[in-house]
Amino acid sequence: MQKKHWVVALLITTVTLLVNCTKKDQASTAGFSALPLEVTAPPDNVQTPEKMALGKMLFFDPILSGNNDIACATCHHPSLGFADARDLSIGVNGQGLGATRHFLSPNNIPFAKRNSLSIINTGFNGITTDGINNPVNAAMFFDNRTHSLELQSVEPMKTLEEMRGTSIAQADILDTIILRLKNIPQYSQLFNSAFQSANAITVQNLGKAIASYERSILSNQSPFDKYMRGDKSAMSSAQLQGMNAFAANGCNKCHSGSMFSDYALHVLSVPDNAKQSTDDGANGSYAFRTPSLRNLLLTAPYMHSGVFSSLNEVLNFYDQVGEGRLQNGYVSNRQLDGNLQRINRGDAEAIIQFLDALNDGNFDETIPGTVPSGLHSGGNL
Repeated sequence: MQKKHWVVALLITTVTLLVNCTKKDQASTAGFSALPLEVTAPPDNVQTPEKMALGKMLFFDPILSGNNDIACATCHHPSLGFADARDLSIGVNGQGLGATRHFLSPNNIPFAKRNSLSIINTGFNGITTDGINNPVNAAMFFDNRTHSLELQSVEPMKTLEEMRGTSIAQADILDTIILRLKNIPQYSQLFNSAFQSANAITVQNLGKAIASYERSILSNQSPFDKYMRGDKSAMSSAQLQGMNAFAANGCNKCHSGSMFSDYALHVLSVPDNAKQSTDDGANGSYAFRTPSLRNLLLTAPYMHSGVFSSLNEVLNFYDQVGEGRLQNGYVSNRQLDGNLQRINRGDAEAIIQFLDALNDGNFDETIPGTVPSGLHSGGNL
């Protein structure tokens, strides 16, 4: 009888452990999901090989800048995770790539206003926790001021410090760019072929082509994605522990869904960058959009002001503001987002282990050797 009772007790304990482990795994993945295998494009800008090829040429061609020296790729370079490894970007009147980029002398151009966001997976911007992805309403930039990749892609061309410079007025820059493109026979052929019409070089089609290329830059085979799709060996035990810690510390309140962003605006009191005056965010509220946590290994430094060089520094920041210790003198405690909570410092290393599982370096890093304008591919590097 004693042996029988012992066996029954062992069975009960085993079942209890299995149930608890299952519940623990279910709790840790709540609100998370793998990225879709394919991106959704707007109905009026269906992905085609011709549009993506044209968009790639445009993305690397400095002809889109006021002084013919800055390309989209200058601050969103494939070798740097389609970002630029700088706290604040240097656009106009700059030379070099990434951390070595510097202003030429003399210089009267300011640094870019914010840290350069990677374009990897931006085709999934705005995706909900239910996996719904509406590319027409996708939020762009750190302040959500523009929606859709089609509209976002032309905005840097109009910005003085990013691509426009001082030689051409903001009201004239897009018309100037379109005229330049029309004067290059190869671009006329590429546009007409991509959009199946004559005289296809327009501002609208310029945005559509670049957006098509950006949607082709996908990185959706991280260990986390594979784990969520059923490969339970894809993530290490340390990464799984980190996923539980991530949720337990409330990180998933804002960093949710397959892109680990709710795409909402939040006031966190992130420090300003000393290289510029204060950045008051969306509508002067000091609120900024939740950034994606994808490929963080490739895209340091962090936050809109680029003031944190490591993930440890980011977690230390959350530890402080979670206690109400403000890091920006222009923000009051009553403005702080209600989702903020203190990070358990003992969980920091585990959380970083989990964030590492969101990295996937398998994306298109190829660079055109030449571009139709004959200028240097990628800009003045």
